[in-house]
Amino acid sequence: MSMYYFSSEESVHRIGRGLMDLSLPKAEWTHAAHFAAALWFLRFRRCADPVAEMRQLIRTYNEATGVPNTDTDGYHETITVAYVRLIAAFLAACTDDEPLDGRVARMLAGPLGERRVLFRYWSEALLMSERARRQWVPPDRAPLDDRR
Repeated sequence: MSMYYFSSEESVHRIGRGLMDLSLPKAEWTHAAHFAAALWFLRFRRCADPVAEMRQLIRTYNEATGVPNTDTDGYHETITVAYVRLIAAFLAACTDDEPLDGRVARMLAGPLGERRVLFRYWSEALLMSERARRQWVPPDRAPLDDRR
């Protein structure tokens, strides 16, 4: 299945940079943009603790765009950690010559891009719980498949 998400590598760079400098319009913070930003972040931001940096970045972006970080809205720790791990594994399996927009399209067209993919690993009740939003909660259905 071929799907359009981004038209060029520059469009992926724009999403990543826009998240970093808080200039990305909230209307552009789509499902696909979340993946593009995470892939961009993991590919180009070299940091000792990508989860900690991503956590702060998402919280700051949410606040800048009027989204409160509460027990029911905004930042979600377990979802963030899971996607950072899964996208890092996906990225590790990519070749360096594959364009960024192609990587994002391939990622989103595959199982990782399915909106409910995390429910393969977590029950909905656990993943959507206040505890999982506040802190990392290991999967209760299946081990996270984040090794490639």
